[in-house]
Amino acid sequence: MADRVTVIGWDGSPLTAAARSALSAATLVAGAAHHLALPEVPRDAERIRLGSVDLAARRIAVHRGSAVVLADGDPGFFGVVRTLRAPEHGLEVEVVPGVSSVATAFARAGMPWDDAQVVVAHRRTLRRAVNVCRAHTKVAVLTSPGAGPAELALLLEGVHRTFVICEELGTDREQVTVLTSDKAADHVWRDPNVVIVIGGTGSTTVQGSGWIAGREPGYPSGTRGWALPTESYAQDGDDRESGGEGESEQLRAAQLARLGPRIGDLVWDIGSGSGALAAEAARFGAAVIAVDADARNCARTDAAARGAGVQMQIVNARAPHVLERLPEPDVVRIGGGGVPVVTACADRRPERIVTHASTRDEAEAIGEALAAGGYIVECALLQSVELDPDGWAERERSVVFLLSGRQPDRAH
Repeated sequence: MADRVTVIGWDGSPLTAAARSALSAATLVAGAAHHLALPEVPRDAERIRLGSVDLAARRIAVHRGSAVVLADGDPGFFGVVRTLRAPEHGLEVEVVPGVSSVATAFARAGMPWDDAQVVVAHRRTLRRAVNVCRAHTKVAVLTSPGAGPAELALLLEGVHRTFVICEELGTDREQVTVLTSDKAADHVWRDPNVVIVIGGTGSTTVQGSGWIAGREPGYPSGTRGWALPTESYAQDGDDRESGGEGESEQLRAAQLARLGPRIGDLVWDIGSGSGALAAEAARFGAAVIAVDADARNCARTDAAARGAGVQMQIVNARAPHVLERLPEPDVVRIGGGGVPVVTACADRRPERIVTHASTRDEAEAIGEALAAGGYIVECALLQSVELDPDGWAERERSVVFLLSGRQPDRAH
């Protein structure tokens, strides 16, 4: 029985001596059609077209002889190694890596990639991959049939990005195309490909040598923490209450805790006000669409995003009517609009909806609307008192009802 498998990464260049040696001794070779056609594959070896890696692993486990799996690029980077190492297969895995397709794509583009996010887009993960492209200025997308450049572009409608599309890397049909995202949906692209998605506000590269791969969370210069004081987002001419209700940092902290924004999510912030919550949700890595009917608040939200070094889409329109045109949200924060906006958001079935009310009657009405939409409702009365630490005198008191709804079929 085979208890060992050699995995060879192929990037289109001649195979290494170690790879040729493993292949020459193989009695079973698994790979895609173009791998099995390589002249180094022994003529008498059993060949498996690699569709389901799990199925191939089970066949390798019962094979009597020496098994080799061929894969594109680095098979340990979003590749077959993870599945082959699953405990149920009992395989010992030896890897002969190739250059990953992501590294090759950035090399073709002449760009560094230590500051890039890397995501895999399948039909089931396409929307989340698009959300990462919304939230970050440099993303490499490993595509698949039905989740390629055209589909990425269609879901990015309204968000301008530049696509560097690398088709069939490492083959004699390799092609690299650069165009804006609004043009990508008009073409038919060959698989497999890697799409580098770049653009947005701010620099797309790490300044200096960098120190961590991927994108460092956005923070205003010299600032730590989140749920920053409202004054941190103030613009010239603002007063403390400008931008609408629900602007206190204590309420914002509680709302963010209920929302739990994370990378791959799309957050709607309806009634963004100062933009404080939208900016802080984006700092967690989520994509954000901020909606406000007041153009001044939209400008404040844009300034908050720039100050935090994050990306977001800002829509100057009135809810609930505009919500029909927005892409599917994962979580929603409602800063104003009452029951009609709550009902419209519930109709889109986000995982969580968080809002607030200033009176008990308003809280009850919102709670009933959430429950009618199929959500489990929680409500808390929050009271915060701001004290002056010099004399410990009360400076400001705030009382508000915090409401949240979550779908019963989703995890807490």
